[in-house]
Amino acid sequence: MIPDSFKQDLLNRIDIVEVVSRYVQLKKGGANYSGLCPFHNEKTPSFSVSPAKQFYHCFGCGVHGNAIGFLMAYGGMGYVDAIKELASSVSMQVPDARPPTPLEAARKERETDLYAVMETAMEFYRAELKKSPQAIEYLKGRGLTGEIAARFRIGYAPDGWQGLKAAFEKYEDKSLVECGLVIEGDEGKRYDRFRDRVMFPILNARGAVIGFGGRVMGEGEPKYLNSPETPLFEKGREVYGLVQARDAIHATGRVLVVEGYMDVVALAQHQVGYSVATLGTATTPVHVSKLLRLADELVFSFDGDAAGRKAAWRALDVSLPLAADNKPIRFLFLPEADDPDTYVRREGKEAFESLVAGAQTLSGFLLAELRSQFDLDTPEGRSGFLSAAKPHVQKIAAQALKLQVLKEVARLGGVTQEEAERILELRNPAGPVYRAAAPARKTNPPPSSPEWKLLSYLVARPALAAEVDLSLLDASLPETQALRALAERCTEQAEGAGSGAMLVEHFQNGPHAQILFDAQANAMDLAETEEQAHQQIRHALWKLEINRKNGLIKMLGEKLRAGQLSKEEHHEYGRMITEVKALEVRLQSDGRPPSR
Repeated sequence: MIPDSFKQDLLNRIDIVEVVSRYVQLKKGGANYSGLCPFHNEKTPSFSVSPAKQFYHCFGCGVHGNAIGFLMAYGGMGYVDAIKELASSVSMQVPDARPPTPLEAARKERETDLYAVMETAMEFYRAELKKSPQAIEYLKGRGLTGEIAARFRIGYAPDGWQGLKAAFEKYEDKSLVECGLVIEGDEGKRYDRFRDRVMFPILNARGAVIGFGGRVMGEGEPKYLNSPETPLFEKGREVYGLVQARDAIHATGRVLVVEGYMDVVALAQHQVGYSVATLGTATTPVHVSKLLRLADELVFSFDGDAAGRKAAWRALDVSLPLAADNKPIRFLFLPEADDPDTYVRREGKEAFESLVAGAQTLSGFLLAELRSQFDLDTPEGRSGFLSAAKPHVQKIAAQALKLQVLKEVARLGGVTQEEAERILELRNPAGPVYRAAAPARKTNPPPSSPEWKLLSYLVARPALAAEVDLSLLDASLPETQALRALAERCTEQAEGAGSGAMLVEHFQNGPHAQILFDAQANAMDLAETEEQAHQQIRHALWKLEINRKNGLIKMLGEKLRAGQLSKEEHHEYGRMITEVKALEVRLQSDGRPPSR
């Protein structure tokens, strides 16, 4: 697990307004920023982001979180990936972990064992390639040299049902199934997943083998066979050839996404070294985000046939919310009979790179596809075009790009820009597409009990929790239980652990999450000075003390009326009344300027 100290440091460096504004158009209003909620459909902004407290809250649907939570909820990232994404944006290196628990240590050790299994399999396949004249001739026939085959660690899986027995003495070991190298049948019979295929190792960012892609050398289906999902390998998060392409990507500022392993290797053979391939799956947001972090320009290359254009459209749809104003995304469509491999071998590097440089822009592809579906010479065609453009334009997060596309859509649709904004419902011009109907607008309960007021003040300034006398609180109230948990958290942890963002991080999965987040939302507009905050907390504590003393006064008064009050209780009764009056005077006078 990632240490709290690192997350605290990260959240202190991150500006949540900058993170959220990549996807949502925010407008400053007072101490906070507001915009249309990206998690539900609404016409009146109810989504608020606090730069001081570093969390967001929607007063419409109730979503609440910090920068990590936003990337998880909106970007579809896993927890660790969201932290890594934020860390990379501020040049921080995510540490390995705190000392692992026994279970984590066992899992990590098992994972290490699986990496070793994959490395052994790769070396076996590479050795088998040297023994297979047929595979060697196939690669030579594709124009590959031994040097490029070695660079990509290409191998060959022999044509036998249990070829891996030669590499693994314990062929029955469950790790071979866990890694996806071996398939176990219904009756316990085992056989190699990859047989008579050229093997392309898939590496993670550290260069470790996490999977394989196997290609047939002649006719046969499937042409490419990939490793299944395993503890090491998730297709939607990895690309082929990234380790080999990284230097060229940095040198050129460009990354090219192709469809096949052979395309990557053939391009590298012809000194086009900045290409990678998706792993038998459609382009995902993780792919796009990862590649845009590495390059200034992202180019997708697809076959020019119907299947290629369909895949390109899916990639466009995924890319729209992630496109940046300063990082163009382009789409290259080769002639129907070609793929990057065949084209670069026939025409050469310069001709291929000329095509890449002239690839269609994201906006050009989007508008061309939409235009092709409608007759823009008729009112019906133009209205259909505007309707079809609506969900796509709404998804664009980059403000300048969105404005340019909006203007072009308005021109093609025969309307003014203002009319197009209304038709496309772009009151939030940089906002993403909405995903759910608007729920009934929620309102946080107004501060009523002193405990609730105290909680609202303390979530805004948790460091003041040490000033709270917990014995004054009504233990039956949920806000009291949340206050106790908050006070314990802030007194036990290091300075800064009680920041708004870290409180979200710590309590988000606990029993007090909802009431604490409601209190944070209630306190979003609090902008008191340190002295004013101390004063508000003093007042809340005095009111709690007044309530407690009034309860005792009421009880003693009932005994007095019944003639059951002892002499000591009578003195206490009078003292309590005097103390309550003194506290009420202090409440009225505290904070007022002294009289002259």
